[in-house]
Amino acid sequence: MDNILMKIHTSLLSEERENLSPNLLVLCGDHGMSETGSHGASSMEEVNTPLILISSAFERKPGDIRHPKHVQQTDLAATLAIGLGLPIPENSVGSLLFPSIEGRPVREQLRFLHLNAVQLSKLLQENVPSYKKEPGFEQFKMAERLHGNWIRLYLEESTSEVLFNLGTKVRRQYLDALRTLSLSLSRQVAQYDIYSMLVGTVMVLEVLTLLLLSIPQALSSKAELEVPLWSPVFSLLFYLMFLVLSALHVIVCTSAESSCYFCGLSWLMAGGVMVLISALLCAVVSALAKMFASGKLLSKNPAHPNSRWSELDVVILLGTMGHVLSLGASSFIEEEHQTWYFLVNTLCLALCHEIYRNCFLGNDCEPRRCSHGERGFVNTAPALQDRSIGHDELEPHRVSKSPTSLNTLRGWEKWMAMASPWVILTCCRLLRSLNQTGVQWAHRPDLGHWLTSSDHKAELSVLAALSLIMIFALVQRRCSLTSKVAMALGLLGVYCYRAAIGNVLFPWQRDSKDISKGLIEARFVHVFVLGILFTGTKDLLKSQVIAADFTIKTVGLWEIYSGLVLLAALLFRPHNLPVLVFSLLIQTIMTKFIWKPLRHDAAEITVMHYWFGQAFFYFQGNSNNIATVDISAGFVGLDTYVEVPAVFLTAFATFAGPVLWASHLVSFLSSETSSGSALSHACFCYALICSFPVSAYIILVTSLRYHLFIWSVFSPKLLYEGMHILITAAICVFFTAMDQTNTKS
Repeated sequence: MDNILMKIHTSLLSEERENLSPNLLVLCGDHGMSETGSHGASSMEEVNTPLILISSAFERKPGDIRHPKHVQQTDLAATLAIGLGLPIPENSVGSLLFPSIEGRPVREQLRFLHLNAVQLSKLLQENVPSYKKEPGFEQFKMAERLHGNWIRLYLEESTSEVLFNLGTKVRRQYLDALRTLSLSLSRQVAQYDIYSMLVGTVMVLEVLTLLLLSIPQALSSKAELEVPLWSPVFSLLFYLMFLVLSALHVIVCTSAESSCYFCGLSWLMAGGVMVLISALLCAVVSALAKMFASGKLLSKNPAHPNSRWSELDVVILLGTMGHVLSLGASSFIEEEHQTWYFLVNTLCLALCHEIYRNCFLGNDCEPRRCSHGERGFVNTAPALQDRSIGHDELEPHRVSKSPTSLNTLRGWEKWMAMASPWVILTCCRLLRSLNQTGVQWAHRPDLGHWLTSSDHKAELSVLAALSLIMIFALVQRRCSLTSKVAMALGLLGVYCYRAAIGNVLFPWQRDSKDISKGLIEARFVHVFVLGILFTGTKDLLKSQVIAADFTIKTVGLWEIYSGLVLLAALLFRPHNLPVLVFSLLIQTIMTKFIWKPLRHDAAEITVMHYWFGQAFFYFQGNSNNIATVDISAGFVGLDTYVEVPAVFLTAFATFAGPVLWASHLVSFLSSETSSGSALSHACFCYALICSFPVSAYIILVTSLRYHLFIWSVFSPKLLYEGMHILITAAICVFFTAMDQTNTKS
């Protein structure tokens, strides 16, 4: 590296002889490294890094040895701005590195220092109400007055000794003011609202604890959670906790020297938060007391405490907890897609093991012959059927696996069931090659880059057309005739829109000239999306009136799901349409050949949907970096920026994978049972599995707030998780509310 720097510096010096303008070579790093190789924490070795400025403009005498001194990284921006003759960034809190201008005349030195001091003083006025009382501001005003006196002496051509002494004093005053102002502003930036962060963390941990303690009741036959908050003992605890928290809030807010977000809220809103925290605490204590009083422990099946955990259950539990633990490392967050790819592949192998064992060994691990006499699912009990009527001791959301669970399939269907895990593995492997994501391998070429190049537009057009045909074939099977026609026309409009903006070609189009801006075609598709969603919602509302008509509700839920699929097809880039096709294909295969014949319970099916939804989030090419968000999706069908539609379309296009899998979960469970207990179990499990990473992230962001990568890695991931929960929760709440037909759960 020394030789490389010498070559660069020599080359720059040769250029200076021609243009007579000095160059500057800046050598620095973004962070240091400890002796063990760590570079993500806040130790002195990790946060300190060398900074070297090399230029012929710096006058150094032979033998002039200077000891290195510590400066702030924020000082580099102000120094480079001054050296390039540019304005200092408005929100910069750094001060000018004086050695870089030490060889300039005194007048220029004072001018540069004054520019930096004015910028910092303005920033101080914007962030500190009592800025006039700040020591740095007083020093700046004193330096300005002395600077004015020096200018008057300079214009009067006073004696050089007096002028030199006054200039030295002014320069020292400016440097002291800059140092004080920069330190004060840095403290404002690095000041964390610990009280508000702790309040939010306590609330999240209380909700997570309540979810964990309520598993036996939520997964019982009634799918109900009853917490006796109004008993005298817990009422007394509630009032005591409310009084203690209120007193603590008053003490903290009246003694806090700096501003606090939670203290800035109105007393009515703050009191509501205190009530919520107290009520959640009472609920946790109540659940604990009830558990210890009954003496029941958590089990796989609350109705059958002695039920055994299968290998699939162990894989699901270890995979979920392992993913949560991996979130504590920034490298695992940057390459989180590798974790989900590994988990879905492991899940497919576990399903393959379960299918083969069920077919060849039976439920009791005894060799038997597979019968092919049964015909489909017609004569079998439907998966996830509610058995609570007349048999309260049975689990409602799961039919126990009988030795003939796969024998109901015909010969070719049995072979398809055995091959289905390998087909899913093949689909996932193809999708991994479509979009490179993450940090380490994002620069490597993939199929997406090859398809989007101008030389392969014909191949992309054929792939997009085949993908749209496959989407129609996979979605239309359970739609009404009206929705089928709307879906076909909508998918045709999707291709026309992509051809209009020049992404794909029409068969009769000879050149790549754009036909139009695509506004008419995109709005044409939007009309069909709204029409399909309206038809599905109408069927759901109709099923609320005609409670006995179970088919109408099933068709309505599927039509809403198909409307979301059509919207995703419109917003996806053409090379990403295979992602949507493989998503629908995997859902179809798992529905027909895995979930139904093996009769998995609602919890297992929910976790599988969550895993695949997360994997397809990364199959789209997304990552935990904000830069991978495709904001162009927010302008599909819009000629100008309209905030609400743009935000909705961008969010839906980004989280299309998790949203479609969550929608399919609700549609599948609703079509397989006439009771709402299975869907209630699924919503509870989905809330539980989503709460783990969010709780871990809130604790991480709070405890690792001084981590080097807190803003570049941990905080964007927390934003992604929060958006994912809000969007999928809205989908699940809507579907669940519409699905509750004369049921209480």
